[in-house]
Amino acid sequence: MSLVLKNVSKTFEDSQGDVLNGINLEIRDGEFVCVVGQSGCGKSTLLNLIAGLEKPTDGEILLDGRQVDGPSAERVVMFQEHALFPWLSVIENVKFGMKLAGIPQKEQEETAVKYLRMMQLEDCRDYAIHQLSGGMRQRVALARALTLDSKLLLMDEPFSALDKQTSNRLRGELQDIWLKTNRTILFITHSVEEAVYLADRVIVMSPARNSIADIISIELERPRHVYDEKFMEYRHRILEKVQENVQV
Repeated sequence: MSLVLKNVSKTFEDSQGDVLNGINLEIRDGEFVCVVGQSGCGKSTLLNLIAGLEKPTDGEILLDGRQVDGPSAERVVMFQEHALFPWLSVIENVKFGMKLAGIPQKEQEETAVKYLRMMQLEDCRDYAIHQLSGGMRQRVALARALTLDSKLLLMDEPFSALDKQTSNRLRGELQDIWLKTNRTILFITHSVEEAVYLADRVIVMSPARNSIADIISIELERPRHVYDEKFMEYRHRILEKVQENVQV
């Protein structure tokens, strides 16, 4: 899989200028890429363009050489809010996307159980959503996103509404799943620590230029530890880059 953005810009009618300007980026098969930057730098807009939820004003987005011109099961999105259906059980929520895709019922069941087991939620398969904690709900949402076997998983600050302990546990689980499944992931986050923990590369966005300020490769072995000297060096370097590009 290859995702390529060529000179991508986006302007909204009610904005005074470009929200994104001249984005050039390539994401390779199996990469875990994180995007960081101050509020208003265009992180979520970038994700929405790649998802096909918005169309670029200029430039083009190509997935395996084909232009992205709308939403597709090839590009599954997981947002900050879990967007689960409260009237469905845990396993029925996980199956939902597969049902829409017309996947046979037996395969739906097998795939749903596989990912619930991976999320350590197999014993909760028949629970109602209101019986779950916030962290468990996000794990159900992640299981649902993984079932479609998409080429690209797009995650927009999925852990930001959770407490620190829960978000730390979930990012560890996400890393384990990524290592097992070799999915390609684009992950939006405000947390530089989270980006260094998860990413192969970190994209730093600049609200002043509405573009990419820097792309930093994280050359650390996994699993990573937040108090390791090299980890803290990367964290400090990226924080400095983010602060250099604060809009004033």
